[in-house]
Amino acid sequence: MTTPRRTARELFAESLRLLLAKDMAGYAGLWAVDGAFEFPFAPPNYPARLDGRAAVEEYLRGYPDLLDVQAIAEQTVHETADPDVVVAEFEAAGVVVSTGRPYRMRYVAVVTARDGEIMHYRDYWNPLAAAEAMGGPDELTAAFADGRTA
Repeated sequence: MTTPRRTARELFAESLRLLLAKDMAGYAGLWAVDGAFEFPFAPPNYPARLDGRAAVEEYLRGYPDLLDVQAIAEQTVHETADPDVVVAEFEAAGVVVSTGRPYRMRYVAVVTARDGEIMHYRDYWNPLAAAEAMGGPDELTAAFADGRTA
């Protein structure tokens, strides 16, 4: 008996569950080996694209040390004409670990699945809001440069 392949909608839902569980290895494990994570609004000195599951895992390695994401709010997932693609709108809420400041960020994600894995995840987030939550643009850049993520 074969396991049914997860849809883009199911993969997205699982990614949020793993994010809240702070299971970054599991989160990265949703990606295809040759999948990509893209950040179209990435600020200077921040990656615009990660290629491959290993790069996604490395990028997310220190995420829980930076942000304690405690809730996902206002989640809406839109089906598209392509059954392997969904567009998701959501808000993450939590705390910036280093400062104790509240963190609230709205996201739009376009998730493409292939063979039950994430082939492409386009993450539209606001780097200005992230920098403000982290304490400023230098802190956001430093968090990335230190091998951590924002």
